Amino acid sequence: MANKEKSAQLFWTLFKSTFVLSAFTFGGGYVIVPLMQKKFVEELKWIEADEMLDLVALGQSAPGAIAVNTSILIGYRMAGFFGALVTVFGTVTPPLIIITLISYFYMNFRENPIVDALMIGMQAGVAAVIVNVVIGMVSGVVKQRDIINTLLLISAFIASYFFDVHVVLIIFLAGLIGFINLSYRAKMGVGK
Repeated sequence: MANKEKSAQLFWTLFKSTFVLSAFTFGGGYVIVPLMQKKFVEELKWIEADEMLDLVALGQSAPGAIAVNTSILIGYRMAGFFGALVTVFGTVTPPLIIITLISYFYMNFRENPIVDALMIGMQAGVAAVIVNVVIGMVSGVVKQRDIINTLLLISAFIASYFFDVHVVLIIFLAGLIGFINLSYRAKMGVGK
């Protein structure tokens, strides 16, 4: 009986956490990343910060929305297949409800200057949150003091920003280099 209660509590916490995060996050997937980190790493202490970075990287690499992909990975990590189902349901339900309501009232919202001003203001807030995510992720890589990862970070930025290299190619090459680096370190007996 205690296991069922604990399992039900875990599923409820997963659903409630992803539902609330998704419901009150505007601006896309990168905005939800620091909130997920705060919830699952700092508050609930279910996941280590390094593992959360890995989950976000996997979520970004997979096709689809990063918020949904990352929530699936967190749910799977915490409670297997059914945990992934619960978290994906919790993540997609709020936008589904909001988009349904907006589409229903779209004609009334379309020309409203107050709504327009609100959206412009939200864009500024979203930009600040994205900058915060980038700074947090970069500092996490730099804190590891791994020269390969730091050079990979800098190279990926230069390739994307200055040379307009497609992000899929950058992700593929970064993953390949990371795999080779990890394999080499394992072969040499060096820690991660």
